[in-house]
Amino acid sequence: MNGAAHDGDRRPGLTPLRVSAQYEGRPGDIARGRELARGFLARVRSVRQRPVPDRAADLVQLVVSELLTNACKYAPGPSLVDLELAEDRVEVTVWDSDPVLPVAERADPGRIGSHGLEIVLAVCQDFEVRREPVGKRMRAAVRLADDRCGPALGRAS
Repeated sequence: MNGAAHDGDRRPGLTPLRVSAQYEGRPGDIARGRELARGFLARVRSVRQRPVPDRAADLVQLVVSELLTNACKYAPGPSLVDLELAEDRVEVTVWDSDPVLPVAERADPGRIGSHGLEIVLAVCQDFEVRREPVGKRMRAAVRLADDRCGPALGRAS
């Protein structure tokens, strides 16, 4: 990572609240990605004065960690992470140079590893992946609301 750019939130009259960082697939990049997410969520709390439940903060960091791990593990070269506040959710976007689209494996509690996409799909409100002219871009949306009476923070039922 080495320059994190800040912007972000899509409501009229508000400058979007967003942060971006580039990673090179080096040791420590995943930890730096989680740190980027923590800093971004602190800005959401302070600048936008929006509540961010601890559970939502943990899920955003988990999604960043899993998507960035896959980028570092499978894609040669740099990767980009973008975090953006969008209404009631944080959108986590990771670009990497590998054009192969990820596929979640069948659930197998006996399998060691390769559960990252399964986890992302389970905790996110929305997930999409698309090929780019170079590589692919994965976008996951994590709800900020922690409605204990409604559906879990992940996908709505």
